[in-house]
Amino acid sequence: MSELDQAWTLAIAEAEERARAAGRTDISEYLALRKSNDLLRITGCKWLLATFEKVAAEANRVGAGIQISQDEHHRFKVGTASMVGSRLSLGKGLRMLFVDVGWPRAPRDGFIRGGGLASAHIKHRGMKSVNEDLRLVLTPSGAPGWILRGGKHESPSEIHEANVRKHISILLDDARIHAS
Repeated sequence: MSELDQAWTLAIAEAEERARAAGRTDISEYLALRKSNDLLRITGCKWLLATFEKVAAEANRVGAGIQISQDEHHRFKVGTASMVGSRLSLGKGLRMLFVDVGWPRAPRDGFIRGGGLASAHIKHRGMKSVNEDLRLVLTPSGAPGWILRGGKHESPSEIHEANVRKHISILLDDARIHAS
């Protein structure tokens, strides 16, 4: 967590305490929800990035040679909204795989359509047909889960490690893995 994120978390907690002390339960309940949603967002975004890193590291242990880098201060667009978060870049030769994760942080950033907590793009440079847009939602069990958003997918389906492995195999151009 960055210093700014830590300062923001502390400011929200202090504002919630002041609202409670002033008898403003409406404000304190909103701030408690905000804090809870931020924890879900952080957890969901970290899981997605960590899963891509883990699978890439596994491939590297058997000689894949994937170059891994991360930008913690990344902004990207989803429709007209601006997402603030991170970008994971995975490179193998000329091939590049980008994983963008984030959510709107300020009112001017807009909002995530469809009630999502956060958004993500999985983009392969030069291979638009395999790109995917994701939305972080609250699953029926109460945990955060990434689902495919719109486009070629008729009904929302949850993303799992197998989906991440498919994207890494595309990056590596391993036809044996992603042909199925």
